[in-house]
Amino acid sequence: MVLKKIEPLSKEYLESIGFTWHTDSDGSEYVADELVVISQDEAQAYYEAGNELYDMYVEAAQYVIENRLYHELGIPFNLVDLIEMTWENDVHWHIYSRFDLAGGIDEKPIKLLEFNADTPTALFETAILQWAMLKFNHLNEAKQFNVVYEAIVQNFKRLVTLFDDPAKFEEWYEGWKILFSSVQGSMEDENTTRLLEVMAKDAGFGTAFCYAHEVDFSEDGIFCGKEQYEFWFKLIPWENIAIEEPELALLLTSIVKNQRAIILNPAYTLLFQSKGMLKILWDLFEGHPLLLETSFEPLKGKPYVKKPLFGREGENIEIYDAQGNLIAKKDGEYGNFPAVYQEYVELPKDDRGRIYQAGLFFAYESCGLGYRRGEKIIDNLSKFVGHIIES
Repeated sequence: MVLKKIEPLSKEYLESIGFTWHTDSDGSEYVADELVVISQDEAQAYYEAGNELYDMYVEAAQYVIENRLYHELGIPFNLVDLIEMTWENDVHWHIYSRFDLAGGIDEKPIKLLEFNADTPTALFETAILQWAMLKFNHLNEAKQFNVVYEAIVQNFKRLVTLFDDPAKFEEWYEGWKILFSSVQGSMEDENTTRLLEVMAKDAGFGTAFCYAHEVDFSEDGIFCGKEQYEFWFKLIPWENIAIEEPELALLLTSIVKNQRAIILNPAYTLLFQSKGMLKILWDLFEGHPLLLETSFEPLKGKPYVKKPLFGREGENIEIYDAQGNLIAKKDGEYGNFPAVYQEYVELPKDDRGRIYQAGLFFAYESCGLGYRRGEKIIDNLSKFVGHIIES
């Protein structure tokens, strides 16, 4: 592994562009002052892996729906109708997502760890900050696998054009508006949502922002104040809505059924989000070079990772050796969810023993790469590391 030292962006600059979560709770800098150096071939391999994995997820989701395997994936029953409705109609377009991957550098093969398909963060870092790092350090900002901003803008246009040329957006657009919402109190979630709002504006949509508690829902549609919106983007996990606000889940189902609004990301992305899909993928594509063996039971004779079906920031992850001995764990709030057991794979390490996990954004196709750096379990104290293509 090769790292390139750079001059970091100042806190003043980061805050001037709305990036306020630059310092972790332990006082350390969240954004690293180094870049991972990758080759053009490695960038191309990530691009191809993301595209192939997304196609596999689509096939696996169709299999789950046809065989009604919702329970295996931990899908709340009150979202099943909405999942099926959104899956069957192309107007419910998947705007953006992020694959977490092992390998791809240091001569290690790319392996899928999980898919953040519903409410992925690290968007600001990947789309904006690492590009700014290159520019600030007088490096060629084109030497990066990072067209995240442009790709998401084009994907917003596909809400209108679908599979046709996004350039037809202006011809077909009829003044529809998108309401963007996050939960008040989380600056990362809010700024991620506001960045997506800017992208939608650049695509040509009318937009507004409203905190989740300010949004009004009725059989007639989705409102903020007196304004009604044809689209609602929420950076709120679907499983949280289903479990914590079941009446809202049923109301959103009615709104979509009666074509009063389209919700982004669509409910079917919860199928992709569930780590139970890692087991379904292994059943359908056993031995595929991008996959790791995954089961609903502990694996025998090899190290494995226990993961809750729904979880974030490494919480409730447990790592076991080949003899079934626990070697690392992180507590959290997701321990009540059922779990999957995924084959453990070593992530790339630098000469200081720090590990690197790739995050690959997807918006109609693979569109951008960034890294998280940390210890054995990537968690909320892991650092964001940008990259540069140098060979």
